[in-house]
Amino acid sequence: MFNKFREKLKGLFSSRKIDESFFEELEDTLIEGDLGARLTDEIIEKLRKEAREEKAKTVEELQVIMKELLSPYVVTADAALAEGGLNVFLVLGVNGVGKTTSIAKMASYYTDRGKKVLLAAADTFRAAAVDQLDIHAKRLGMRIVKQSNGSDPGAVVYDALTSALAHGDDLILADTAGRMHNKENLMKELQKIDKIISSRGIAPERYKKLLVIDATTGQNGLSQAMLFNSAVRLDGVILTKYDSAAKGGALVQIGQQLGLPILFVGTGEKYSDIHPFDKEEFLNALVGIGD
Repeated sequence: MFNKFREKLKGLFSSRKIDESFFEELEDTLIEGDLGARLTDEIIEKLRKEAREEKAKTVEELQVIMKELLSPYVVTADAALAEGGLNVFLVLGVNGVGKTTSIAKMASYYTDRGKKVLLAAADTFRAAAVDQLDIHAKRLGMRIVKQSNGSDPGAVVYDALTSALAHGDDLILADTAGRMHNKENLMKELQKIDKIISSRGIAPERYKKLLVIDATTGQNGLSQAMLFNSAVRLDGVILTKYDSAAKGGALVQIGQQLGLPILFVGTGEKYSDIHPFDKEEFLNALVGIGD
């Protein structure tokens, strides 16, 4: 992952002496990697100071220092479900990021670990989304709550809660709309669903609002996180296309500005291609440590 970005950083670290032009080129590289100008300035200044104080001269020393500087901004969370009752994951994201597929992968992940999962097709404004989730439910052999196209998404979620509580399910994975006529309508709809879930007695530790982000979208990922977070206060992030040409810097910005943990990363097309986020692996790849 991040191969092009990592190789550029690695080449920069290893081929130059540590002088002012080195730091200027590093600054340009980090901005290109989607860290953003403000965060890049902060990292560069700290790296200068640390390199001076520790008299760092080798690529390995600089990479370790940079990894330590970025580490506080990369947040992780335990993917395990809370015990003692029904868990609900409200899954959000703009159209095209792989939201519905990510729901299917999470359904497979938790089912493989012995959990009873119910799918809720609450993206009722896009017929293809309901059909797609229904196909996944059939392939995975699990129950799904759905209604006709254009029906009230809140009603779908309400029915799913009623069904899951009656059947003793461990987890509801609820798909939501990624686009309506305008952003205001979308945010209001999500806030309504949020209130329905909270009103059914789902404890905060068993209710997560998760945003799906395409890892290749860079700065747009941060914008999406800020938009959805302002509407329903997000609890975490799921990254798709983690194995492709992603640069990775936007994740650091999301952690810095919103403090959001990354729960899962999607790495391929199969249901099994989803994994809990590995912070060490991510940071090593980001700064060019390892192969």
